[in-house]
Amino acid sequence: MKPEFFRDRIALLQSEALFRLGTDAMVLADFARIPRGAAVCDLCAGTGAVGLLLSAEDPARRVTAVELQEAPCGLLRQAVDRNGLKDRFTVICGDLREHRSLFAPGSFRCVVCNPPYYPEGAGFAAESEAVAIAKTERCCTLEDVAAASAWLLQTGGSLDLVHKPERLTDLLCTLRTHGLEPKRLRLVVHKPEAKPSLVLLRAVKGGKPGLDLQNPLILQNPDGTPSAEYRRIYHIPQEGPDRGPSCSPEVSL
Repeated sequence: MKPEFFRDRIALLQSEALFRLGTDAMVLADFARIPRGAAVCDLCAGTGAVGLLLSAEDPARRVTAVELQEAPCGLLRQAVDRNGLKDRFTVICGDLREHRSLFAPGSFRCVVCNPPYYPEGAGFAAESEAVAIAKTERCCTLEDVAAASAWLLQTGGSLDLVHKPERLTDLLCTLRTHGLEPKRLRLVVHKPEAKPSLVLLRAVKGGKPGLDLQNPLILQNPDGTPSAEYRRIYHIPQEGPDRGPSCSPEVSL
């Protein structure tokens, strides 16, 4: 299988039969801002885009990816090998609902998660069983993510995740119930006049109340061209008279 390369150096293996890389993974990896050398757990890892990006940006960082389905785990293991990360990137094919048997409490400084967005029975139509598991809460709910994160994190550790704006109330309430205090929130919009399509949120285990609502992340300029922040996240050079934009991933805005 031919790898796709991101940020000019990260090899990611994708399959048409699985949930492919989307803008949500890229903006989450950018939003997370993980401390150098921190131990990170990537929950609902899929084929590993978020964990691979975080691992590659810091040679001292150790990442553990947890994914329920064997097929994406297999692709991620191959990608870890291609990227030369086997000494500091671990792939666990397991159920995050079994977090107490998978890890000791407080094993990680940071958790990142791109979870299923849609409640089971919400009318979302998936093209395959694998995609249904990745996109709906059939096997993993917000409650499951919050419970696992609260167990995995050290006191003062952070959870960064991406979700849909319409689930924001559920998200904030569920995290606080599990002792994960929402601290930083950023909405993602396609164009300046568009409604938000994603929400990025950081919560801190044992954190004090107080939420920083940041300016929206705008992906496109009014004329439909990629915004400066989009280009920064994807490492796309600015257009100029001597060079056009470099090849970027096939990610729908």
